[in-house]
Amino acid sequence: MGNFASGRVLSAESDSAAAHLYYTKNAWIDGRAEDQLREVARLDGVRKIAAFPDLHPGKYGPVGCAVLSDKLHPQLVGSDIGCGMSLFALDLPARKLKLEKAERRLRALALPYGGGASERLKQEDLPADLFAGALGSIGGGNHFCEVQRIVAGGSDGFLKDQICLLVHSGSRGLGHALLQGFLAQGRVCFNPDSTEGKSWLAAHNQAVRWARLNRQIFAERAAEALRCDLHLLSDCPHNLVTQEFGAWLHRKGAARLQPLVPLAGSRASAGYVLRPMDHPANALNSCAHGAGRKYDRASMHGRIAAKKSVLDDMRRPTAQSRVICDDKSMLIEEAPLAYKSATHVAQDLADFGIAETVAKVMPLITFKNAKEGAR
Repeated sequence: MGNFASGRVLSAESDSAAAHLYYTKNAWIDGRAEDQLREVARLDGVRKIAAFPDLHPGKYGPVGCAVLSDKLHPQLVGSDIGCGMSLFALDLPARKLKLEKAERRLRALALPYGGGASERLKQEDLPADLFAGALGSIGGGNHFCEVQRIVAGGSDGFLKDQICLLVHSGSRGLGHALLQGFLAQGRVCFNPDSTEGKSWLAAHNQAVRWARLNRQIFAERAAEALRCDLHLLSDCPHNLVTQEFGAWLHRKGAARLQPLVPLAGSRASAGYVLRPMDHPANALNSCAHGAGRKYDRASMHGRIAAKKSVLDDMRRPTAQSRVICDDKSMLIEEAPLAYKSATHVAQDLADFGIAETVAKVMPLITFKNAKEGAR
């Protein structure tokens, strides 16, 4: 295994911040994403950027990077503040998991959460009416809840055939409202010590906590549907701002390194659980959060025919997996073809000394959305 230390630096103007690239030739990188990195490098107050092999273009800037800045740039975090992945262990033996039965039960996740949202919010010291109607929901886009089986483990307590649950979601409409409010002001960035900056940070921190609670509740709902218990292994946000390295670190699709970091694959390919290695300083205590998009959502409609037979096959991507998704457009836009190889991403992270694999997982049932009440 090689170690390429600090990564190459993206060529840019002399007065721009350095962007350290932690990916090799195996990574599928859209040139537009590197163009966006150059734009970010010129923003006011930006000191340093780290980009990872899941890098791809985003609406307000590149996804799959961490940006260190003296100023606050809300658009670099995007609209889904607090979005992240929570990994849980289920006390459900693999031999007892029947795919068809579990798929039917998990369709109940389309129903609204009925467990008392206001009380759960108050327990987390959040306002009882803070987007309470959306609490306990998965959201759209690339969000999902997935039952997974460990196919390779043996370290850090991960055992072959262990069943886990991965929930990928965020702050829903709460984060979207915060970003739109910022954009409506016509501001480029905030001074963190200003009244506006402090106000945005406070709202941002609430959204991060809301998103974490949302993942927890959704996981509880899934475990209840499967008639089992669960315990949290890792909660790893990848869209947020934190105060690190003497400045403000903006992560957009970049996981904060911690003892265990989930790395999502596609619904037909492997994902991984990672642990940190001797981390290069310029990688900003961050790493990739998933495979990353290969093709944007709009272009997927020209790559996959919306035929019933094709869509049915996509709901059964392998003989051992199921996808719950009743939205035809979402099914196409989130097809495995749209994503890079998580295996290549994990290998790049290991080669750069950022993180190594402790478990390999395969999807069994992926919940995206369902018609309410469908059984």
